[in-house]
Amino acid sequence: MIVQENPLSPEAQLKSLGLVLPRAAPAPIGAFRNLRIHSGCIYVSGQGPVLPDGTLIRGRVGDDIGLGDAVRHARLVGLNMLAVLRDEFGTLDRIGGVVKLLGFVNAVPGFERHPEVIDGASRLMHEVFGEAGIHARSSLGVESLPNNIPVEIEGIFELAH
Repeated sequence: MIVQENPLSPEAQLKSLGLVLPRAAPAPIGAFRNLRIHSGCIYVSGQGPVLPDGTLIRGRVGDDIGLGDAVRHARLVGLNMLAVLRDEFGTLDRIGGVVKLLGFVNAVPGFERHPEVIDGASRLMHEVFGEAGIHARSSLGVESLPNNIPVEIEGIFELAH
């Protein structure tokens, strides 16, 4: 597959896609920060599917949440991750790309489509950052997640040069 570099900046690409980030990133639910910068990398703490009005999406994939909704929830998590970055830097144009995502799916035993769920966030990163949004990734199924959310994703991003 040939991937072409995105000629638009991340902020311009967001606008062209008609995507709107939450005004503010969701607040951490524990004794940690939403992100930490170290050696040119930005480590974004695990984010969940929080709607712009603060509503937390809850449920278990394969039980009360279907695959299609789970993929959309992972995309929402990706938007929340981008909101964390914009909150810190004021613009996504200071982000050079995505290094790695790690996704957790709260799923019923026997569910095997975790990578497909986390693709919701991965595709978003590719749409926004172009080739620099194609990243390394792992996806795991877990028995539960905080507040019974269906998906949680953390990421490592790089600063633009």
